[in-house]
This record gives sequence, structure tokens and C-alpha cells, in this order.
Amino acid sequence: MYGFRIVDKLQKIDEDIQRNQLKYHSKRVLVSKEFTFDAAHHLHCYEGKCKNLHGHTYKVIFGISGYVDDRGLMMDFGDIKEIWKKEIEIYLDHRYLNETLPPMNTTAENMVVWMYEKMAEAIKTQDPLRGARVEFVRLYETPTSYAEARREWMEDE
Repeated sequence: MYGFRIVDKLQKIDEDIQRNQLKYHSKRVLVSKEFTFDAAHHLHCYEGKCKNLHGHTYKVIFGISGYVDDRGLMMDFGDIKEIWKKEIEIYLDHRYLNETLPPMNTTAENMVVWMYEKMAEAIKTQDPLRGARVEFVRLYETPTSYAEARREWMEDE
């Protein structure tokens, strides 16, 4: 059906496509990036296995929306990764969460709000981000269980 094909000519900027053609639209779009980290914690005031010290391989997904620049980019995935590495992951990966996070019960519900706040704060300092904002953060504690913070819940309450 479809065979392997090498392009005849690699498209060149200002020759085959003009710079004013790079931006296709002016709509708000969402980009998403996910990360994993390993951490230990235990829960206070909880009767069950999680009152004991234990660990998880967590997965977190950030959804960030905004408007594209003249290149057609809203936010580079590498910029999201840089914020994650410098502002958030340092408190989480291979850490005892009860010690490194602000005073809280280290539930997924508390942690996801903290992650939302950290990402939102970091995005505000980025320039220029054309109306960029965090739309959601989803934190998986196990492959089938997650907590989520959404912009409409975080900013309207």
C-alpha cells in the first residue's frame, strides 16, 4: 500500500514557505507533557495500609493552554520539562514526601493541588507565553488511580 518514500526536496524557510505562513491559526490550544517520579510517603489519620511508610511510581500530566506565536508554537515541551526539573521534581523524585513537601497529609489530592500551584507560578514568570495557563494537572498514584486539579476549580473557588 504505502511504501517508504524519501522526500524530493526538503522544505526551506523563506523559499518554499514564508515566515508569515508558519502561524496557521489564532486559537487557544492545549499542550500536555507527562513525567514520572518515585517517592515514599505515609498518610496521617488514616486506617489502612497507607498509614505505613511505602512508595509509589507516580505519573503526573500537565495540560497547559495558550495562543501560538508567529512560529505556530504555544509553549515548547522542553520549557515544560525545564520547569518540572527545576521547580517541582526536586521536591519529589526519590524523596520522602512527608519531609520535602509543605506541611500536609501527602495524599494525591493534596499533592496535585501543590503541583498545580507550582506550575502556575512558574508559567507566570515565563516570557512571552501568550496567555499561557495551567488547565489541569493529573497525578497518578497507581496506574489506575489518580487525583486531578483543574483550572476552573482552582481559580474560581
